[in-house]
Amino acid sequence: MSRRTEKLASVIQQELMLIIQRDLADPRLTGLPSVTRVKVSPDLSVADVFVTVMGTEGQQTAALMALKHSAGLMRGRLTRSLQLRIAPYVKFHLDDQLKKEIAVLEVLERVAAENAELDRVRALKAASATPAQETPGDATPGLDATNPDQAPDQADEAAT
Repeated sequence: MSRRTEKLASVIQQELMLIIQRDLADPRLTGLPSVTRVKVSPDLSVADVFVTVMGTEGQQTAALMALKHSAGLMRGRLTRSLQLRIAPYVKFHLDDQLKKEIAVLEVLERVAAENAELDRVRALKAASATPAQETPGDATPGLDATNPDQAPDQADEAAT
């Protein structure tokens, strides 16, 4: 996107939020719709507006239909407030990106929990396996098993 389309998209996003909050009194708009992002076509003729609506699937669909129904009103208000000769056509879409992000975060949390459980199991196995592997000859660390004449004092010197 060019700098102009990015700037226009940002201004449209802000203005649409104000219009939705102040001017729309549609009863289908339960749960405040939030404009998450706006993509403007390179020729500035179409603005794809992505919204999220808190609520059930039915409430989201109803809110999206209400926004689509009032798109003409919003386009007229955008034309006046942005002082554009022709405002882009406004097309509303539900933003599924937030749902996808939440799903990815849930998967990451589940993987982290599984890894923590595996680490705990490995630590328990390591702790229980260590005493069973010791042999009676290993009681004095640092002794050279090949040299029976070595005293325990010499073993400490050999270890350092």
